[in-house]
Amino acid sequence: MRYLRLYLYFLRFSFSRAMEFRLDFWFRIVMDCTFYAVQIIFFRVLYSQTGMLGGWSLDQSLVFICGFFMIDALHMTLFANNLWWLPILVNKGDLDYYLVRPVSSLFFVSLRDFAANSFVNLLIAGGLLAWALARYPLPLGGGSIAMFVLFILNGSLLYYTLAMCFLVPVFWLHSNRGLGDVFYTLQHYASRPDRIFTGYVRRLLVTFLPFSLIMSFPTRILFEGLTPSILLHLTVVTTLAFLFLVWLWNKGLRAYSSASS
Repeated sequence: MRYLRLYLYFLRFSFSRAMEFRLDFWFRIVMDCTFYAVQIIFFRVLYSQTGMLGGWSLDQSLVFICGFFMIDALHMTLFANNLWWLPILVNKGDLDYYLVRPVSSLFFVSLRDFAANSFVNLLIAGGLLAWALARYPLPLGGGSIAMFVLFILNGSLLYYTLAMCFLVPVFWLHSNRGLGDVFYTLQHYASRPDRIFTGYVRRLLVTFLPFSLIMSFPTRILFEGLTPSILLHLTVVTTLAFLFLVWLWNKGLRAYSSASS
């Protein structure tokens, strides 16, 4: 409950600040809507040349890409601003402010800034996902859709975990982005169906660099059903990735040179 009350304070502060910068508020909406339109057009162009892509029809791929919009919007709303500031906090020694608080430093650093100006984009992404599900020609069932949404939330957690794992090396590298640019290159794999990849590339994308688990597996669960092997795989990989992040974060804190050092 203490963490919940703290997060509610974060929300109140973030919404009041967003109203002070209305140009940025509207700019983000336009920018993300453009991104959504480009991605949908991209898939429509692909399907003008083929009937199936990675074993999915156009209707299935639209559900997939709109689900990825949802994960991206969740990340931009909850985490992205905080992750952008992390290298600056580390390099300037301003992380001290977060470390002296009587809460988890990883929680505080990751969630302090709620991007209220991206919240509208989250609603738009949710609307697009509802549209893609509604236009699907076959019945899906309320239970399947509820499970799909649950695994989208798991994909959002995994997306955040991977992003943080690529940023935490800033404790040792002291660069202005850590390995963030590598993450943003690799994250494009998350917006492509996993079955278009083969061999060691696909094995890598569902294990050690599990970008394909973020949205491809929730979509497969929706259309093909949940099997024990897929549930076990998602649970184990997501848990191990998060535990690795916690370990890496604590390791980084021990290497951190504070402003008082």
